[in-house]
Amino acid sequence: MLKGKTVIVTGAGRGIGRAIARRLSAAGANVAIAARSERELNETRRLIARECLAVTADLTQTEDVDRLIDEAVAAYGRLDGLINNAGVAPCGPIESLEPDQFDDLVAINIRAVYLCCRAAWSKMAESGGGVIVNMSSLAAEDPFPGFAAYGGTKAFVNLFSQALHAEGHPQNIRVYCVAPGAVETQMLRGPFPDFPADKALDADEVATLVESLFSPAAKHIGGQPIRIRRH
Repeated sequence: MLKGKTVIVTGAGRGIGRAIARRLSAAGANVAIAARSERELNETRRLIARECLAVTADLTQTEDVDRLIDEAVAAYGRLDGLINNAGVAPCGPIESLEPDQFDDLVAINIRAVYLCCRAAWSKMAESGGGVIVNMSSLAAEDPFPGFAAYGGTKAFVNLFSQALHAEGHPQNIRVYCVAPGAVETQMLRGPFPDFPADKALDADEVATLVESLFSPAAKHIGGQPIRIRRH
């Protein structure tokens, strides 16, 4: 299913992105990983069994996004998948969220998703189609206090994905939106060190779901948020 395909994974330096990159590579994909931290990217690349392309990039910047797409296509000759996983999740009361923090939140969780989809679109069309997975969150529909702005950015991702999925039909581009609940990552443990471990998903459970979306059998579930949580 993924053998010989080229997939870009953003936010791949740790957490869910690292788990996705490892799983897709193990399934035979040519994986290009991107993040702002060269150190974290190198660690992910070390953990991936097969060769992969690592690109240090600030995905809020058009030039960096274009460079990422171009380097992936130059390395592997095509582009078949894009996992928009890079994101930030500041948590706290609205009066403590500074304007520059809000701007950074919007830049990473919204602007970077738009820029990556925009840059990848024509390359996927040239490859005969492709799969885009935008990582959302259950907070888009049920944000609890402290996640008002974060939940708002993920609500954008939900609607953006739905609209892009409809737009992609003529080019055979399928767009999905995966909305996890709590996942056992550094992003969770930072603000919630005491969150019950048995209530958190493992990052590889999310990665398994993402891998399944490359199957032709998943073509009928694009657009709407695909929710995953530990009960």
